[in-house]
Amino acid sequence: MLTEEEIRELVAAHGAAVNEGRPIRQLIDDGELPRLAGSTVLEGKVSDSVFGDALRTSCGKSLRLMFRNNRISTHDVNRGAIPFKDQALAFNHDHMLRLVEPVLGSSQFAVTGLAPSSTVIPAENLKLLMVENVLRLYMAESSTSTSLYQHWLAAKEAGQSDMSYAGHALTVSLLEPNGQLPYLMDTPSTKEKVDQTVNEAYLIENGVCSEGQYAQLRNSSLMAFGMISLALAQRGMVLVDTKTEHGINADGQIVPADELYTMDSSRFWKLDDDGTIQTRDGKPVSFSKEFARGMVKEQGQQFSEKQANEIAVRYIHGLQHLTGETFVPDLRPRDQRIVESTTLILDTLL
Repeated sequence: MLTEEEIRELVAAHGAAVNEGRPIRQLIDDGELPRLAGSTVLEGKVSDSVFGDALRTSCGKSLRLMFRNNRISTHDVNRGAIPFKDQALAFNHDHMLRLVEPVLGSSQFAVTGLAPSSTVIPAENLKLLMVENVLRLYMAESSTSTSLYQHWLAAKEAGQSDMSYAGHALTVSLLEPNGQLPYLMDTPSTKEKVDQTVNEAYLIENGVCSEGQYAQLRNSSLMAFGMISLALAQRGMVLVDTKTEHGINADGQIVPADELYTMDSSRFWKLDDDGTIQTRDGKPVSFSKEFARGMVKEQGQQFSEKQANEIAVRYIHGLQHLTGETFVPDLRPRDQRIVESTTLILDTLL
């Protein structure tokens, strides 16, 4: 695997170049991808999607192309571009998906020759369920407003002895920062401009999903959480919490709609040889986006080049720890990577 020195050299030498490139909307407008002309383009925080009536596979399924980018978002604010982030997280997702696909299913189409680190991902265009499925095994310290930790701080400040969180009744005094929870908790949140943590009853009463759909989503996710936890235990790590999104495919099945168990969507903590959480300066040694959140000192802050490069090093280093595989960067110009990968996908599936 790449050493930390080799990772730093890679980022220093190629970081600026891999960030350069046009957004997918501009590539389409410039005529680089004529078969996508007229398609709908949705720009997200860290990925963009393209779909339309003309994008149907040879078996009649609606195709959605997801284009991962290097943007990083914290506290619902875009903080800039991180070198190699798109490739590292694509590889991270691909590795985890292969572990849990028998339980969760998949919306993705297999395309021979498409690398695991491909930042263009071909998937079925699902009917999305407007809920973020969040599972928590530990009460991780977090600055996000929807976190259990922030709700616990508020309850503690108010002098409450008991608190309710996403439908779970908890004793305030029995919880501690970064401590393990009494059980693995499902704590869903809404998919809105500003997310809010809710419970199962809220989802059903507001028509977000049916009782049966939520039961399937929750139960399959709990099983997948256990499978990932077992795999990580062999790597000396623990899965702390994770967020997944789901949708309904043409066959009526609920399947993942976005990335699975990546450093953006999950927290992973390193274990000591005796199985306890490894700490540094009193905090768990973590592989997650939380270290980037910790760099934010003001609301509209954009990461400097030095900060962006340091975050890139952490992503690549974390990827290798999580998967046990060497990160192999694709150093082709970003536009070339996108056009060639998209062309391969369309040639294969349409």
